[in-house]
Amino acid sequence: MGRDGSPKRRVTQGARFRDAEGLLRVLLLHIGNGCSLAETAVRARHLGIAVSPVAVFKRLRASEEWLRWLAQQMRGQQRLAMPTQGRPVRVVDGTSVSEPGSTGTDWRVHYVINLANLQCDFFAITSVQSGETLRRIPVHAGDILLGDRIYSTTVGVAHVIKAGADIVVRFHRRALPLYDEAGKRVNVLQRFRSLRVGKVQQWSTRVRCADGDWIRGRLLAVQRSAQSTRIVRARMERYAKKHRKIVSPESWKAAAYFAVWTTLPTHSRPRQCWSYIVHAGKSNWHQADEIHSGLGHLPKRDPASARAWLHGKLFVSLLVERLVEAANSFSPWGYGPDVTPQPLARN
Repeated sequence: MGRDGSPKRRVTQGARFRDAEGLLRVLLLHIGNGCSLAETAVRARHLGIAVSPVAVFKRLRASEEWLRWLAQQMRGQQRLAMPTQGRPVRVVDGTSVSEPGSTGTDWRVHYVINLANLQCDFFAITSVQSGETLRRIPVHAGDILLGDRIYSTTVGVAHVIKAGADIVVRFHRRALPLYDEAGKRVNVLQRFRSLRVGKVQQWSTRVRCADGDWIRGRLLAVQRSAQSTRIVRARMERYAKKHRKIVSPESWKAAAYFAVWTTLPTHSRPRQCWSYIVHAGKSNWHQADEIHSGLGHLPKRDPASARAWLHGKLFVSLLVERLVEAANSFSPWGYGPDVTPQPLARN
């Protein structure tokens, strides 16, 4: 008891991590579970690790390269070979972030990850009023930039091409109007009618820049499965209901297809372009949208800890994917989880 009668507080003299495993477990509590620094410290104490919230923050900040190395090693074990032909493939993404206790979005994180080494080679934190655009990203000659639908704009495509790079983006039919050789607007939904599940088709198209120049590219598309289409349409309905909007008939039809637009050379086959999309999804889009949504406790004014958080997110995503693949390949019943067992025949 203190002199004033209050109980004495035990002061922790810093983090007491027994080994690297203990440190990783604490960091994964913070990164993988999305726990706040204070909650992470409390849970760590239950694991027998005496650590304060400040110590967790400092350890995270100092673990940037370690977490990046772990993600790189995990990716190497999964053998995600990239058909880059020596060209750097960079994934562009961004996310809105709310600070703990905030009533709304406070700021936006923009980052670029090189898929060859999972290195975050560009990082910026801006106000929420700053939109996601490729014009913010430094592009170098020879780069191959991959982006989601929000980056599928005429201005963004022109920015990449003028830098001597190529682009692969998920197609946004309203933000990226396409034209044929005669200068006529392409009706993509009409062309998509010939698509089939699992079979990729492509069409040569052009994009018209603001200065009147034309950029040639290819539209690649495939029909979604019935289950995938239902999932996408359900997501659209939830979004429309939340924002008090109505899903247009065109958007409802477009949900049955998955399409990308690319300026990669014509000798790059559709399957090769599709490989770029698959690997990008494994490293970035999937972990951002499906596995770990949000960056709720990403430090606002500390780029080092923010980069460490992003590398940690990549590592957790690849770790989960490895566990899922292992589960799919193992079955004590002799069949995968997506196979319906047949009843035994009675004699």
